[in-house]
Amino acid sequence: MSVRMDALDRKILAELQRDASQSLDVIAGNVGSSKTPVWNRIRKLRDAGVIGKQTVILDAEALGYEACFFVLIRTSEHEAEWQATFLKALQDRPEVQEAHRLAGDIDYILKVRVKNARAYDAFYQALISEVRVHNVTALLSMEEIKSTTDLPLEG
Repeated sequence: MSVRMDALDRKILAELQRDASQSLDVIAGNVGSSKTPVWNRIRKLRDAGVIGKQTVILDAEALGYEACFFVLIRTSEHEAEWQATFLKALQDRPEVQEAHRLAGDIDYILKVRVKNARAYDAFYQALISEVRVHNVTALLSMEEIKSTTDLPLEG
């Protein structure tokens, strides 16, 4: 669904991406508008599905999750039953922060956040005990250079 947005909508979205905990007064001041029109636009964008759930971003390392693995999965299984089992296995594991189905040689890529390599191995063993995969390659991220949830908001 495409939503018609103007420059003020994009400014409001940029403010919310920067810090959604800001008060309505602060957002309105930062975008050069008053509170009621800003609130109405936020409600319109939420109703249209442009704004999803609001949450906080936790610091994984501060909580002891020091290892981030990107897991490349190849499978020879493509039946609906296998996919349903695989997707449920991913949904049931909080270590999986992201999962993408890909075009090309690799079928899936997962972003898995765990405390250490031993915790990754436990995750891996549990996953392959539930779902048959052809090949799994785990890549350990040595350094996170950029991570954002912000989208570019060009007009």
